[in-house]
Amino acid sequence: MNTQRLWYLEGVDLFGKLCPIKSKSNESVSDPRQFKASEIIYFQDSEAKYLHVIVQGRVKIGTYLADGKEVTKSILGEGEVFGEMALAGEELRREFAEAMENNTLICMLSLEDIRELMMDEKDLSLRIMKWMGLRLRKLERKIELLAFRDARTRIIEFLKDAAAWKGKPIGHEVLIRTKLTHSDIATLTATSRQTVSEVLNQLKSEDQIYMERGKILIRDIGSLN
Repeated sequence: MNTQRLWYLEGVDLFGKLCPIKSKSNESVSDPRQFKASEIIYFQDSEAKYLHVIVQGRVKIGTYLADGKEVTKSILGEGEVFGEMALAGEELRREFAEAMENNTLICMLSLEDIRELMMDEKDLSLRIMKWMGLRLRKLERKIELLAFRDARTRIIEFLKDAAAWKGKPIGHEVLIRTKLTHSDIATLTATSRQTVSEVLNQLKSEDQIYMERGKILIRDIGSLN
């Protein structure tokens, strides 16, 4: 197998770690495709044929409502996977995927390759089901979050979710490493960039969080409010 391809596939966090990609069935996997900022990776209603892995950059997953309004469902980064509903039998995409940065690199894994892996690796199917279940829970949680009318509450709940899914516990504190901008958080919480900045600064002045570039430290997740 091409060692460069193996690096790209093993260097990302697919289902924890996609070590099973060493399978000979994946010799045909194409090299990562490069996308520019705002370039569409796949369109809503396009044919669902691949699972996608982000090797580098960030990707926005969204959908268009009947009135044409765009709704952002998630913003994903390096090592994350999207397009997974193709594995569940989705024939046409119910969402679109858009690169958010220049030089975004995406590995495209065909459904045939993934299914061969699932046959060869007995535990892969279980891990995939658990992973897809987590994605569904995240989507349900996002809907719950948007039900809060108070913007501060939505932003705080977003921080709690980020801490639960990606945070690193340090005693009573939790460190969140993130590339999300205030504008990104605003999009995900249906608020404004200004509101996000105000709420985060309030939490910082209350000594509930500490912030620096790419990091948010929650002092006590249990008392964050």
